[in-house]
Amino acid sequence: MDAGLKAKIQAQGMDPETVAQQIENFKNGFPFLKITAPATPGEGIRVLSDQELAHYTQTYPDKAAQLDVVKFVPASGAASRMFKDLFSFLEGDGDLSKSGFTQKFISNASRFAFFSDLDAALKVQGTSLQGCLNAGDSKKIVAALLDDAGLGYGSLPKGLLRFHTYDSENRTPAHEHLVEGLQYAVGKGNKVKIHFTVSPEHEEKFKAEIAAVLPGLKAASGVDFEVTYSQQKKSTDTIAVTMDNSPFAEDDGSLLFRPAGHGALLDNLNDIDADLIFIKNIDNVVPDRIKGATKDYKMAIAGLLLEVQTKVFEALRRLDAGMDEDSVDFAAEVYSKELGGRIPKAIASASLEEVGGFLKAKLNRPIRVCGMVKNTGEPGGGPFWIQEPDGSLSLQILETAQIDLNDPESKTHFQASTHFNPVDLVCGTKDYQGNAFDLMKYRDMQTGFITEKSKSGRDLKALELPGLWNGAMAGWNTLFVEVPLVTFNPVKTVNDLLRDEHQ
Repeated sequence: MDAGLKAKIQAQGMDPETVAQQIENFKNGFPFLKITAPATPGEGIRVLSDQELAHYTQTYPDKAAQLDVVKFVPASGAASRMFKDLFSFLEGDGDLSKSGFTQKFISNASRFAFFSDLDAALKVQGTSLQGCLNAGDSKKIVAALLDDAGLGYGSLPKGLLRFHTYDSENRTPAHEHLVEGLQYAVGKGNKVKIHFTVSPEHEEKFKAEIAAVLPGLKAASGVDFEVTYSQQKKSTDTIAVTMDNSPFAEDDGSLLFRPAGHGALLDNLNDIDADLIFIKNIDNVVPDRIKGATKDYKMAIAGLLLEVQTKVFEALRRLDAGMDEDSVDFAAEVYSKELGGRIPKAIASASLEEVGGFLKAKLNRPIRVCGMVKNTGEPGGGPFWIQEPDGSLSLQILETAQIDLNDPESKTHFQASTHFNPVDLVCGTKDYQGNAFDLMKYRDMQTGFITEKSKSGRDLKALELPGLWNGAMAGWNTLFVEVPLVTFNPVKTVNDLLRDEHQ
């Protein structure tokens, strides 16, 4: 890297060595991961029996009451993609017959939780929703929803949109996550701790929404809340390059750095000091009437994690006390039976000290339990067995882009996959001595993503860091548990709010 480029990178507050590696990643690309099999029920995915579900849901609350529990909710970014079709309609000639999506939205307007707010916004403009319908002015309705002169939904984050209608209130996802927190995330001190990652321009609006609903929740539940926020760190941005892999320069000569996807939030997660951390996306919430399954399975996967973690910690303490045959055998049993680990033949035939060292390195890691739902065609990463460089196998969540579909064997494994990832995680990020793991040490930097974008009419390539639940957690111990499809109800477009699950 020449001195001029290095100086320019430093002047923008970025690390030249990190940027140099990013440019190399653009040049070399990222390797596909070696799949040995899909994770399926009985082969990497646990299916809880009714007895197991009852056991975990009954034993978890008392354990949680002794722990610092945090609910971590990625909530950054605007919801503009939810309204892509409505924006297209606004830019058109207003002919409703050309947009089936907008027709569905308009004809069902009264079913949305934001209906009364939208009607009020139109009345401020001297009309009403019914008046616009009578006049055939669909554009005015859509504009009142999206534009800042109306509700401004086109520039708000998903977490602050009205999703669900109740008798006495209409809730946003941020509000629903607080309610969910009461159901399964009450920790030490009878407190619910929730952490939202937000964009800088939205933080004050989040704080206002939370401040408006917290007093009522506290009064009704008798539970205290601690709500905190963080922003995606500027230092995690990655450099953009031209199509020939040269740094992309803005019109003023400065280099273009872009947010690096949800994998950048590993930094934020690394700052969370907790015994147990739930991770769930901001838009995956449901009304109270069907929260039961979510509550049960969240407690179940957390209860499973705590039981497995207890055995892992015992194995590590035994190894510390003495690496004899009994301690190594116990560690091997925990590694294989509880974590599904498979000891490579080369290690299995090594000395007792070498086997014990291998097991200690494998056991002493962050741990996560990930809910998996049956594949119904929804987009999303899937659970697979991966071959590690040391010959062992690990469970990973892969995106399609990480799989070589031109390789017949990989394609066969991909097509045999039965489940996908709804981002339903619970994490243990402290070791057996109570110290927090440095999560940055357990990511696989060779699992990033390169995408093509444009800026000011010029094509560019952008780099995303390893995904938060993908390569960013590649070195964690992972368990997969089948969870019911009803626990996964994302809202990708505004019309998804018309599904029965959100009504």
